[in-house]
Amino acid sequence: MHQARRTTVPAWRASAHRPEQPKQLGSFRLRQIGRTSCSNFLANTFRVLLTAAAYVLMQEMRLHLAATRHARAQVSTLREHFLKLGAQVIVTVRRIVLHLPQAFPYRDNFHRLALSLGAQSG
Repeated sequence: MHQARRTTVPAWRASAHRPEQPKQLGSFRLRQIGRTSCSNFLANTFRVLLTAAAYVLMQEMRLHLAATRHARAQVSTLREHFLKLGAQVIVTVRRIVLHLPQAFPYRDNFHRLALSLGAQSG
């Protein structure tokens, strides 16, 4: 008599609506969230809160960049292309204006992202 052979399927594969979650979590290093460096509970809680907020920010950026080549970009790529950039910042009472360099290669995608997040063009 043949015994049924069991195959183990990772839990993330069983979830059809989020097949790429482990890659995203791995790139963001959320599995290290339990390794907090401070012995103070409130400091560790704040650190975990900031990590979760950064994760949500990256997911929102991916969502709003769905029509671009950055839709499936890793966290490090999104950070390098859209968060770590040199810009002239002008702050007034009514608005904050960013002047990006003319040579900025992701200018169109940045503009699209900013508009989809509620920025006003002008």
